Amino acid sequence: MMAGRTYGGKLAIGVGITVLFTMLTIVTSVVGLVFVVNAKDAAITSATEDLTGAGNLSRTMETRIADYRTYLFNKSAESARLTEDHHQAFRRMLDDLRRSIDDPEVLAKLDQIADLDDGHAAATAEVMAARRTTDDTSAIDRINDTTVVPAREQLQQAITDLIELVRGDVAADREAASTRATQAIALVIGLGVLTTISAVLVALRLSRDLKREVGTAVGHIQSSSAQLEAAAAQQVNGGRDQASAMSEITTTISELLITSRQIADTAQRVSKIAEDTEAAARNGDATIGETRASIETIRSQVDQIVQHMLALGEKSQQIGQVVDLVSELAEQTNILAINATIEASGAGEWGRRFAVVAEEIRKLADRTAGSAKEIRTLIEDVRGAVNTTVMATEIGAKAVDAGARKFDDATNSFREIVQLVATTNDATREIELSTKQQTTAVEQVNVAASDTARVSRETEASAVQTKQTAAHLSNLSSDLLEMVGTGRH
Repeated sequence: MMAGRTYGGKLAIGVGITVLFTMLTIVTSVVGLVFVVNAKDAAITSATEDLTGAGNLSRTMETRIADYRTYLFNKSAESARLTEDHHQAFRRMLDDLRRSIDDPEVLAKLDQIADLDDGHAAATAEVMAARRTTDDTSAIDRINDTTVVPAREQLQQAITDLIELVRGDVAADREAASTRATQAIALVIGLGVLTTISAVLVALRLSRDLKREVGTAVGHIQSSSAQLEAAAAQQVNGGRDQASAMSEITTTISELLITSRQIADTAQRVSKIAEDTEAAARNGDATIGETRASIETIRSQVDQIVQHMLALGEKSQQIGQVVDLVSELAEQTNILAINATIEASGAGEWGRRFAVVAEEIRKLADRTAGSAKEIRTLIEDVRGAVNTTVMATEIGAKAVDAGARKFDDATNSFREIVQLVATTNDATREIELSTKQQTTAVEQVNVAASDTARVSRETEASAVQTKQTAAHLSNLSSDLLEMVGTGRH
C-alpha cells in the first residue's frame, strides 16, 4: 500500500494510524471512566438515601415511643398529639422508601414493618384510651407490658432487619460497580497494547524506508556543505576587516558626540543662569521703582507733616492770644471785684451780701488767671515741640531727597545690567541652539555609523555561523549515515 509514496506520505500514514489507535484508546478510557463514575455515583446516592431513610425510621420510632411514654406519665393532650404526628411521619417515611427501593426482599420487609406498625399503633391507642379513663398506673403498666412492648420489640427488630438488608444492597452495588471498573480497566489495557503493537510495526516500516532515502540525500548535503564552508570563510575575513574599521569610526564619533553634549549642557546652564540673572535684575529694577515710589510717598507725607506742624504752631499762637485776652479779662474782673467789695463795705446790710458775691467773683477771676498761666506754659511747650518736629522733618526730607537721587542712580545701573544680561542671554541661546544642532547631526552620524558597524558585526557573525553550520552539517550528515546504518561516508 505504501509503494510509490514519499517518505513524508509514509510518515503521515504511520502517524495517522498511531493517532487513530491512540484516540480510540482515549475515547474508550473516557467512556469507561464516565460509565464507572456514574455507576459509583448512582450506587452511593441510592445507598445514602436508603440508609438515611431506614435510619430516620428508627429515630422517628424512638421519638414516637418517647412521646407515648410521656403521655402515660402526665396524660397531656400535647403528648398524645405528638405521638400521633410522629406515627403519621413514620408512615410517610415508609411510603417514601417504597417508592425509592426496587429490591423485592426490601419491599417485603417494608410491608412487614407496615403491618407491625399497624399492630403497634392499635396497642398504643388502646393503652392511651385506658390511661384517659383511669389513674391506676399499675394497671396501665400491665396492659402496656402485655400488648405494646411485644409489638414495639417486633417493630424495632423489623426496622433493624431493614437496615441490614439495605446495607447488604449497598455492598452488592459497590461490588457491581467495582466489577464494571475492572472490566473498563481491562478494556483500556487491551487497547493500549494494540496501539503499542501498531506503533512498533509502523516504526519498523518507516525505519527501513528512511535508511534507503536518507543515504541518497546525505551525499548531496555533504557536497553542498563543503562549498558553503569555503564561501563563508571568505565572507568572515571581509566582514572582520569592515567591522574593525567601523569600530574605530564609531569610537571617534562617540567622543565627538560626548564633547558636543558637554558643550550643549554648559551652554544650557549658562543660558539658564543668564535668564535667572535677567529675571533678578528686572525684579531689582521693579523693586527699586516700588522703593522710589515709596520714597516719593514718604516725601509727600513729610511735607504734609511740616504743613500740619506749621498750622499747629499758628493755631497755638492764636490760642496764646486768646489766653492773653482771658488773662486781661481776669485781671480786670479781679480789680472790679475788689472795687465792688470796697463799695459794698459802706453800703450796710445790702452791701455785705453784694460783698460776698464780689468776693466769689474775685476768687473765680484768680482761678481763671491761674489757668490762663498754665495754658500759656503748655502752649509754649507745644510751640517748642512743633519747632523741633519741623526741624527734624526738614532734615528727614533732605535725607529722602538724597536717597531718591541714589535710587535714581541704582535704577539706571540696574537697567544697564538688564540690557547687558539680555544681550548675553541672546548670545548664549544662539550658542546653545548651534550646539544642539551640531549634537543632533553628530548623533545622526553616530547612529548611522553604529548601524553600519552593527551590520558588519552581524555579517561577520552570520558568516562565522554559516561556516560553523556548514562544518556541523557535514558532521551531522556523517552521523546520520551511521545512525541509519547505510555504511557510506
